[in-house]
Amino acid sequence: MPRLDIRAADRPGDLGWIVMAQGESYAAEHGWNAEYEGLVARIVADFAAGHDPAREAAWIAEVDGERAGSIALVAAEEEGTARLRILFVAETARGLGLGSRLVAHCLDFARAAGYARVVLWTSSLLDAARRIYEANGFTLERETPFRGFGHDLTGQDWVLELKPQ
Repeated sequence: MPRLDIRAADRPGDLGWIVMAQGESYAAEHGWNAEYEGLVARIVADFAAGHDPAREAAWIAEVDGERAGSIALVAAEEEGTARLRILFVAETARGLGLGSRLVAHCLDFARAAGYARVVLWTSSLLDAARRIYEANGFTLERETPFRGFGHDLTGQDWVLELKPQ
């Protein structure tokens, strides 16, 4: 059985790996162009440039000591709201429950940080992620067609109202 760990994304190379892994993976799996990698790079750069560690964090999932996934939580514009970002599990690590573990870890942090809700944006074609969000109580708030990453896609806004602990 492989060893699964979730740790802070605080080691040299972690943030660069998030950008590279997602860019390569979504290009191979969905034919997305470098525009998506640019979006991930902006998210990661904003996080790296300055975040409040008491209210914002990023994590790396590892399988047997090798990077295999990521997730981040950052403050949203609305008071009391956090934004879940960059959930990713490498193709070689899928089926091990890493995505669910990453989301649970992220939501535990959000609750401990005092957020009242967590929001996220995703593409409708990312079925596995959607199933994880639904299983954690997120509800679909809005769908919006858009042209991005070299394709016509449908963006989805999801929201989770956190229960007080």
